[in-house]
Amino acid sequence: MLDKILELIAPFGLSETLNIAIAMGGGLLVVLGLAFLAYLFMRYVIVATLARIILRSESKRDDTFARMKVFSRLSHVAPAVVIYALGPALAADFPMVQHVIETVSLVYLTIMIILFIDALMSAGLAIYKTYPISRTFPITSFVQIAKLLLYFFGAITILALVLDKSPFAFFAGLGAMTAVLMLVFKDPILGFVAGIQLSANKMVSVGDWIEMPKFSVDGDIIEIGLTTVKIRNFDKTITTIPTQSLINDSFKNWRGMQETGGRRIKRAIHLDVGSVKFCTAEMLERYARIQFIADYIASKKQELSAFNSSAGVDTSTLVNGRHMTNLGTFRAYVEAYLRSHPQISEEFTFLVRQLKPTEHGLPIEIYVFTTTTNWLEYEAIQADIFDHLLAAAPEFDLRLFQNPTGADFRGAIGPGA
Repeated sequence: MLDKILELIAPFGLSETLNIAIAMGGGLLVVLGLAFLAYLFMRYVIVATLARIILRSESKRDDTFARMKVFSRLSHVAPAVVIYALGPALAADFPMVQHVIETVSLVYLTIMIILFIDALMSAGLAIYKTYPISRTFPITSFVQIAKLLLYFFGAITILALVLDKSPFAFFAGLGAMTAVLMLVFKDPILGFVAGIQLSANKMVSVGDWIEMPKFSVDGDIIEIGLTTVKIRNFDKTITTIPTQSLINDSFKNWRGMQETGGRRIKRAIHLDVGSVKFCTAEMLERYARIQFIADYIASKKQELSAFNSSAGVDTSTLVNGRHMTNLGTFRAYVEAYLRSHPQISEEFTFLVRQLKPTEHGLPIEIYVFTTTTNWLEYEAIQADIFDHLLAAAPEFDLRLFQNPTGADFRGAIGPGA
């Protein structure tokens, strides 16, 4: 190319040095012009055509390639190839300049290829996340380690091009730097190993609700990365913790509850022990009008009457023999009420039990499961049940326990507070 340009300007009778300078300048403009045309052709013809084909396809997942402009990075490869192919011909008589042109074009080409592969992996990860399997087997950490290796080998390649050395010479020297590399890449290595353990053992997955008091974590996992895991807490804050912490520290995963389809209610009503008493005939007559336990009271009265008669019990004193109590009747009512509740499951543990009396009264604990795991529905069901039971307890002549409050709070601070 340079010889042809020199032939064209030879008739002007310029000096040899000026002729060479003009020839090289003109040749450089030609090469840059061709490189620019190659860029335009790649971007507005090849890449644009690929984008149209992708957008017109039936699948919507491949639109990610167009949206993330993966192939647009290939537009920068074409001018690098043109400069690498034609540039050295401009400096055929100047080996040093020729070598610089080749090196710069190869370095630029390498960088563009690395960026293209990086974008390709990002798009592939985005597409993978649209599949249900991505929740149980996240590959974000694997993609991140692949990108780390890509940039590592890319840096080695660029360094080899700049120093005009074989890449294998750098890899041979890395053996002596193993300890340094282990120190520098300690977190990525630990995170990568932890990510493999988490995935292989199915300990956590994206979307799981976890609790980790050590880090004040209580929310859903939104991303499992190479070195960190991101959790969106229920107060909408985001907590980032090291991936290996999920291996080294304990945490609670609520996935099991979500998969079974039922969520536990475990709460107690505290009753005043002084309100527990034997049932009188008048009390039983009144309780018998409660539909949920009408049959229970009738059968229980027959059972106890038969037992007391066979044992010759003096029933004039209620302490003798067996008699119904308002507390036992109330427990029977609670159980009957819960069994009739459409949103309480009978497939799981169903228990209404009396716990050990404490300084806070006598606890009657409800231990059942709802038929839904939705948080809002669960809280509404639980609130409705205890609203009803707290209101029903006085109907059985039971007093709810409440710590004495002393002086009236409003009176203590004055009116209008």
